[in-house]
Amino acid sequence: MLPIFLLLLAGAILMALRFVQLRRALLRAQAGEAQFRLLAEHGRDAAFLLDATTLELLYISPAAQRLTGHDLPALREHAAHLAADVPARLQRWRDGDTSRLTLLREVELPHADGHQMALEISSTIVPAAAGRGMTLAGTVRDVSAAQAQEAEREKEQKRFASMLSHEFRTPLATIDGAIQRLVSTSKDADEATRKRYVKIQTAVDRLLAMIDDYLSPERMAAIGRERAADGIAPLALLQQAAATVPASHPVQLELDEDLPARLRCDVPGMALCLKILLDNAVKFSPPGSAITLSARLVPEGGVALCVRDAGSGLREEELAQLFEKGSRGSHATHPGAGLGLYMARAVVDVHGGSLQGHNLPEGGAVFRIWLPLPG
Repeated sequence: MLPIFLLLLAGAILMALRFVQLRRALLRAQAGEAQFRLLAEHGRDAAFLLDATTLELLYISPAAQRLTGHDLPALREHAAHLAADVPARLQRWRDGDTSRLTLLREVELPHADGHQMALEISSTIVPAAAGRGMTLAGTVRDVSAAQAQEAEREKEQKRFASMLSHEFRTPLATIDGAIQRLVSTSKDADEATRKRYVKIQTAVDRLLAMIDDYLSPERMAAIGRERAADGIAPLALLQQAAATVPASHPVQLELDEDLPARLRCDVPGMALCLKILLDNAVKFSPPGSAITLSARLVPEGGVALCVRDAGSGLREEELAQLFEKGSRGSHATHPGAGLGLYMARAVVDVHGGSLQGHNLPEGGAVFRIWLPLPG
């Protein structure tokens, strides 16, 4: 009898220990849930939990009511409508499509006062566990203000591009008309003169094509919004830019070894920006002097692309107006409309970066493009 009693006692002790373990696990889970609800109820974004089988809204934080103005029954109706595609999503996930695990999408939802809201919904499939079926957990964020700012930025870029295109096209149209008259009225001109006329006409056509490529309202508005997914290697970007510099100015390239493999940017737009800075360096530095083109990671994060020359530098009293439309230095002797640096900064701005220029202690000037790196 004693061995049987001892076995029963041991079994009872094990069951008691197992009960204690389960009790502790339950308390931890309840504490975790309480912490989650505490965070959710005091956050700016609305958090939710949805039964992935019945599409019933199990939980939604109070922020949802503050965000949308709707009461809980109305929120449940909207949730059921927005979750209509969840069964198909679950099936694709079960079939091995891991891209369905976490999704980010934007939807429009009417606020209780009638105006349309743009919402960003992030959701993740949470697999079934003991005592709980499969659920969908996520957050809802109001991105209406961000979308309005983006629309205003695009309108501003289109206005800027229209103005810039007009500023360039007006003098080019004058040159184009004059050269066409010269060609039509100078039939007795010698071969060398006719070749010069053709060269001028070709240059005008090329500039007009560049305006169509880079300065159309749609093109400028798209820069920074529709960037190439793979971008360009920093070395390739700098080499392409250096190739545009005339032989009168040797170019030195300096690149950090730990630069990212590729820069996420609008490649033609950034190439145009570097060309403007390099053209200025050529204009304002003596023939034979070197121009340095560099790319480095910077302590504040991001990448700095710098154009450094050995010219006379920038006048301190003119630095504040350096990037304004129509601004030209008082010692500028080359023809121009004062739009180059204005346009270059606009291109950098829509990349989320910055463009600055300053003098160097040893002489000359440096222009620095700062571009953020994706997180």
